[in-house]
Amino acid sequence: MFSKEAKKTVHIMEDLKRYINLEYLQVELLSIQLYANEFKFSIFGCFPLNWSLLHSMAAGIATSTSGQYRMNCCSGGKGAGGGRFITRALRIFLLWGLVIFAIIQLKSILKVHVQYLNSSLQLQESLDHADSTIEAIDEEPFIDKRSRLSEDMLVDDIQKRIDNFPIAYWNKNKSKPIGFNKTCARFPSMFDLEFNNIYWQTLRTTNGTFQLFGAYLDARPNNRLGPTVRILGMIDRIQPTVPTYCQFWFDGTKEPVIVKSLEYKYIWNKGWGNYQQGIYQPYLIACVIPNQCQKAVPESVSLVEKSCDNASNNLRVIYNKPKAKKDFAVCVKGLDFLYEDLSVRLVEWIELLNLLGADKIFFYELQVHPNISKVLKYYEKEGKVKVTPINLAGGQPNGPSFQHLYLTKKIIHKRQNEVIPYNDCFYKHMYEYKYITLLDIDEVIMPIDGTTWKELMERVLPKALKINKEERASYNVRNVYFLDDMQHNHGWFKEVPRYMHMLQHVYRAKNFTKPGAYVKCFHNTEKVLILHNHFPFACLGSGCTTYPINTADAQLQHYRADCVDDLKQKCEGFKNNSVMDVTIWKFKQPLIARVSTALRTLGYFTSGKKLEDRR
Repeated sequence: MFSKEAKKTVHIMEDLKRYINLEYLQVELLSIQLYANEFKFSIFGCFPLNWSLLHSMAAGIATSTSGQYRMNCCSGGKGAGGGRFITRALRIFLLWGLVIFAIIQLKSILKVHVQYLNSSLQLQESLDHADSTIEAIDEEPFIDKRSRLSEDMLVDDIQKRIDNFPIAYWNKNKSKPIGFNKTCARFPSMFDLEFNNIYWQTLRTTNGTFQLFGAYLDARPNNRLGPTVRILGMIDRIQPTVPTYCQFWFDGTKEPVIVKSLEYKYIWNKGWGNYQQGIYQPYLIACVIPNQCQKAVPESVSLVEKSCDNASNNLRVIYNKPKAKKDFAVCVKGLDFLYEDLSVRLVEWIELLNLLGADKIFFYELQVHPNISKVLKYYEKEGKVKVTPINLAGGQPNGPSFQHLYLTKKIIHKRQNEVIPYNDCFYKHMYEYKYITLLDIDEVIMPIDGTTWKELMERVLPKALKINKEERASYNVRNVYFLDDMQHNHGWFKEVPRYMHMLQHVYRAKNFTKPGAYVKCFHNTEKVLILHNHFPFACLGSGCTTYPINTADAQLQHYRADCVDDLKQKCEGFKNNSVMDVTIWKFKQPLIARVSTALRTLGYFTSGKKLEDRR
């Protein structure tokens, strides 16, 4: 409620604004209304305003100016009318003077009001900010409050991130003098090693540079050399001739065991290209463990040019041998899908391989889309996959986009780099699984009868043994294309979700690719020495024997948009001669259930959104 004085002020100001066109009277009535109860209206230093007088002044002025008091121009101011006119004129002038004086005083008052209003608003704003500040003080951001990692915890974390790094062994012995002396075969500090692109370690020799990726103990019965440490890496030489030595470091010993390297196994075919000096070539280097040490497993190994050299590299010797082997593992080369979101197709592929009997899938990762990374992490937590980060050795590019462009344009370099993760995967897990197969995420080895790879091999092995009484190094499956164009010409199947790429694509080429071309294999882990994408390069025992699995038993279903470049001329023939093949539909119900559950868990579905029927 406003005081009487405030109401009077409002009325007077309204009259003045209505009758007197003075710019400075366009004042904020709100300021008077808001603070009438808090402010005593007076003309500071003069006298209290006479509100009734001021109101009469305003009314009188209005009346005079509206013509109520007209001058009698014809009389010239004479007579009674003229005297009254002069008197009234004097009153008007006097009133005008008082009004002007009052306005000047009122203006200063209003100025004080506005200042008071602004100050009050600022105060209120400050109080509001103060309330917000108090709330902010009471709030607490969600941050990671875990304490700093201890040195031992850091060591464990580094070991998990860099599998080939013997940091746990070094941490255990860092304060002990190990080696012949300070200048001969000294155990290298982890801080003195020469790393290349995180996962590689370097040896520089007088005839070439070695980039080393992993070391593995090969103590398989078919290895005629006996227990051997095999070092996987790349050398910028063809047919390297520089002699090298392995310095083995065993737990509990103060001096290394040094042996000369036996061989450099070339993991490539020189007829495929890039056979020139200066380009990094993939190799497997062998160092045989001496007889007196064959019952022990080296903790780590260093490769040097001269036996007494202090090493610039030190690799953990990997030897993962459980009590019993499982059946099947799948190895996947470095994933390079930075800009392609193949995550939903990847879910379908992983779940199908799991139904087929793959005990675990080992992925290597170059650069992938965030959704692919999300899927891989999900299945890692489920225990179905393991992901190992990898990059390119030497001066090859590893920046995300540049690396992708490089691998797209430099196909032979790409293929040479791929054999590193393939062989690393094989040697890490050769004691854990009976068979290891190398697959891309658009390939599936599909049994024609039965539902698992185990059932398939139980049918295949007796057939192979009838021909030769010896187990083969590999069992290969012929390739057949399921191309996108074949399906698009026939539309969608309503009983299958459209996001299920393989279940939807059931039209394939009538003809398989020729025997031995683009095959994929089940590799016998007791016999293979080095691997390529399609076949073993070298084997233990009697050589690289392989058995071609009949297409009546299994086929390699290859889901592509188009044929590979080498088959472009034949591709039209594959496309124009297609047949419907629903072998995969025997997995339809469990596969749909598994994939939809995984996608829902991962948050892929939005309610109410359906795809348009193209049929």
